[in-house]
Amino acid sequence: MVESLISLAALLAGVAFLFALVRFIKGPTAADRVVAFDVMTIVSISFIVFIALLGDRVIYLDVALVYALLSFLGVIVFARYLERGF
Repeated sequence: MVESLISLAALLAGVAFLFALVRFIKGPTAADRVVAFDVMTIVSISFIVFIALLGDRVIYLDVALVYALLSFLGVIVFARYLERGF
């Protein structure tokens, strides 16, 4: 039962990734692309967590945490750039 729920969550995360990818490609403004990129990184982090759950590898959770921190910093830097430049 748990494995099927994890598979369903991974499938829904894949659909969310595809929607965010479409917005990233079509986004009319840079802000749309930044938000879509942030969504794609969050979904990628969830994929890393799914792989950690399915493979019983705790080290992947550390990788997901570092990736989340770097993603957050990247979005903050780009938002600051869009707001007033460097």
